[in-house]
Amino acid sequence: MKFKILLALIFVNLIQAQKFYFPKTAVTDSVILEKQMPGLAQQVIPHLQSAKYKPENTVDLMDNLFRLQMVAQDYKNSLASLSENRNLFADNNMGGYRYIGFELYTLAKTEQKENNISFSSALQKVFNQKYESLPENLIPRLELALNGDVKESRKLLKNLLDKQKGKDSIDYRTALALCKSYLSYKTYSSIKPQVMQLLASKDKEKFITETKDLKINGNTLTITIVRKKENTSPLPVILTNNIYAGPIDNFLGKRAATYNYVGAVVNTRGKRNSNDANNPFEHESEDIYEVIDWVSKQPWSNGTVGMVGGSYLGFSQWAAVKKLHPALKTIVPQVAVGIGIDYPAQNNVFMSYMLQWIQYVTNNKFTDEADFTNAVKWDSIFSKWYKSGKSFRSLDKISGKPSKIFQRWLDHPGYDEYWQKMVPYKEDFSKINIPILTTTGYYDDDQIGALYYFKQHHLYNKNADHYLVIGPYNHGGAQNFGFTYVNGNPIDPVARISIDDLAFSWFDYILKGGKKPEILKDRINFQVMNTNTWKHVADLNKMHNSSLKFYLQDKKNTSSVFSKPESQSFTRQTVDLKNRDQKDTYYKVSKKDSIKTTNSVAFESEVLDRDIIMSGNFSGVFNVSVNKKDFDTDTYLYQISPDGKSYLLSTHIVRASYAKDNEKRQLLKPNKAEQIPINNSYVMSKKIEKGSKLLLLVGVNKNPNWQINYGSGNDVSDETIKDSGEPLEIKWYNDSYVEIPVYKD
Repeated sequence: MKFKILLALIFVNLIQAQKFYFPKTAVTDSVILEKQMPGLAQQVIPHLQSAKYKPENTVDLMDNLFRLQMVAQDYKNSLASLSENRNLFADNNMGGYRYIGFELYTLAKTEQKENNISFSSALQKVFNQKYESLPENLIPRLELALNGDVKESRKLLKNLLDKQKGKDSIDYRTALALCKSYLSYKTYSSIKPQVMQLLASKDKEKFITETKDLKINGNTLTITIVRKKENTSPLPVILTNNIYAGPIDNFLGKRAATYNYVGAVVNTRGKRNSNDANNPFEHESEDIYEVIDWVSKQPWSNGTVGMVGGSYLGFSQWAAVKKLHPALKTIVPQVAVGIGIDYPAQNNVFMSYMLQWIQYVTNNKFTDEADFTNAVKWDSIFSKWYKSGKSFRSLDKISGKPSKIFQRWLDHPGYDEYWQKMVPYKEDFSKINIPILTTTGYYDDDQIGALYYFKQHHLYNKNADHYLVIGPYNHGGAQNFGFTYVNGNPIDPVARISIDDLAFSWFDYILKGGKKPEILKDRINFQVMNTNTWKHVADLNKMHNSSLKFYLQDKKNTSSVFSKPESQSFTRQTVDLKNRDQKDTYYKVSKKDSIKTTNSVAFESEVLDRDIIMSGNFSGVFNVSVNKKDFDTDTYLYQISPDGKSYLLSTHIVRASYAKDNEKRQLLKPNKAEQIPINNSYVMSKKIEKGSKLLLLVGVNKNPNWQINYGSGNDVSDETIKDSGEPLEIKWYNDSYVEIPVYKD
C-alpha cells in the first residue's frame, strides 16, 4: 500500500513539473514504443491550453491537438480538430488539401476497424472517396501535400528517442515533439507508397503529362507539359520558368490545366535533366524567349502565351519581357524577386540567407530540402561567421562549401550592369506594352522588388497597362491565397481571397476575352487592414493624401514628435562593432509586450487622439554625423495599440553610401553633417486606432543575418573585425524625420 502511495506521489510531482512518465525501455524497443505513445499523447493533451504552453493563435493550437488526438487513437475527435484547423487556416475551403495525408491515415484506420479489412484496402477506399469529393482546384495540390519525407521524419524521431535514453520521464516540449515526429513517420511510412501510386493513376485518367528536353541556346532545358484530357482543341499556354525542379513542376502544370489552359513548366539550366552550368538569374532573359517560341508553335497551343509564378518565378517573367516575344501576351509576376534590388542584397546590404538559398538550388538537380530547412545548421554557420569577425566573403568557406556564385554576387555591391542585364532597365520598360498583373503583400519578403518593377514600368511607360493587388499577405500568401492569420494576427475577411483564382481570372480576361476581375477597379488595389475594405487608386502616390513627419526627438522634450523642433539637438548612439558578446536590449512598451532594441535608439510618440490610416511606405531623411565613412541604417516603425500590444508596420535597411544612388557608392565624410534619404521601405495600409502610440527605432545593422559594415570605406564584403577601429558614433539630429503616409477619407 505504501509503495502505491509513493508511486502516486511521484506521478503527481511529475505532472506538476510538466513531466510525464515514459519508460526508458520504449526508446530501444519498438513494440513498447507503440504501446506507450497513445498514453503519452493522452497525458500531453490537457496541457495544450495551459497559460504556459498555449500557442499564440488557435490555428497552431488545433494543429497540435489533432496530431496528439491521432497518436492517442482518438480518430473521431482528431478529424474534427483537423477540420477546424483548416477552417481557421483559410476561408472558402482554400486549405482543404492541408494535412490530407494525416486525414487519409485516420480515415483508413477507422475504416479498417469498422469493416475488419486490411489497412491497404481501407486506404484505397478512403482515398478514392476523398479524391472524388475534393473541389477540382485542389487536385493539383495533392502531390505536394502527400509527399511527406519519410527519411527525415524517421531521422527526427530517432534523434528525439536518443535524447531520452536512460530516462523514465519526459518534459512537455520534448513529449509534444516526440508525438509529432512519431506521427509523421508512422503516417507517411504507412501510406506514402500506396497513395502516390493511387494519385498517379487518378492523374493519368484526368491529365496528359509529357516531359521533354529542349535544346535552347546550346543548353538542355527540361519542360513539363500538362493538359486536361477533355480539352482536345488548342489552348493558350501558361508558362512558368522554375528553378525549383521537383514535384512543384507537376503542381504548376496541373494547376494551369485545371483552369482549362495548357500548363508548361520549364526548368532552368542545370536542373532536372540538364547537365549545364547552373547560374541562377543569369540566363533567363535569353532562354525564355526561345522556350516561348517553341511552345507557341506546338499543336496543343493556340499561339498565345501567358506567364505566372512567384518569387524566382516572378523574376523570370521580368527577365522574359526584357526581350519580348510576340506570342507572350501577358505576365502575372507574383512576389517577384527584385534581382540586385531586394535580393541578394536589400538596398545594397547583402544578406547571409543568400548562401543558404544558393546551396538550396545548386546542391543537386532538384532542391536540397533537408539542407535548406535545417535551421540549426544555418543559424550555427551564420553565428560562427559573426563570432569569428572574418570577412563576409569568407561565409561560404565557413559553411564548408565554397561557392563561385556567392563570390560573383559579392563582386557587384552596386546595382551595376551585372544585375541590370538580367531584367528590364530604365528605357527597356518603355517597350513593354503587354498587360501585367502584379501581386505582393505587406509582409512579403520581396515586396520591394515587386514594387520596383511596377514603379519603373509606370515611370518609363506612361501608358503601361499594369495593375497591382497588394494586401495583408506574406511571401507565400501573395502567390497562393490569403491565410486567415499572418504574423500571428487575423486578417480582415475581405482580404481572404484566392490569388490563384485572381491570376487565372486575369488570364481569362486577357487571353480568352472574359470579364475583367472585379477587384481590379483601378491600377492600384490595396486592402486597408482593420477596416475590412479594399481601396482603388490610379497610382501609388494616391494610396495616401496626407502625411505625418515623425521627428527624432524625445517626447519628454516636445509637445509632439510630429512637430518640427524649434532648435537643433541630437541623440548620440555608440555601437562597438568589435563586440560579439553584446547582450540584447529591450524596450518595454507595456506589461504585455516589449520590443528588441539592440543597436537601436527608440523614439516614442504621444498617444494618438484620433484614428489614422497609414497607407504607403514611409520616407524621409536622416541628418547625421558619423565618425566613419559608412554604416548601414536599420529602421523599424511599430504601432503600440491601446491594449499594449506591438505591431510591426514597416522596416527599412540601407547602406548609407548607396542611399542617394544604388548604382554609385558615395562615402560619408567622417564627423561631417550628412543627409541619408529614406527610400524603399515596406508598404503598409492599416488603420491605427485612437489611443495607440507609434514607436520608431533607428539604429545600426549589426547581426549574423547581414553583412557587417565596419565603415572603413573599403569593399564591405572584404572588411573584417580588424577594420572596425574605434566604436561607431552617430549623432542623430532631431530635425531628421520619418514621413508616415496617411490616408484621409
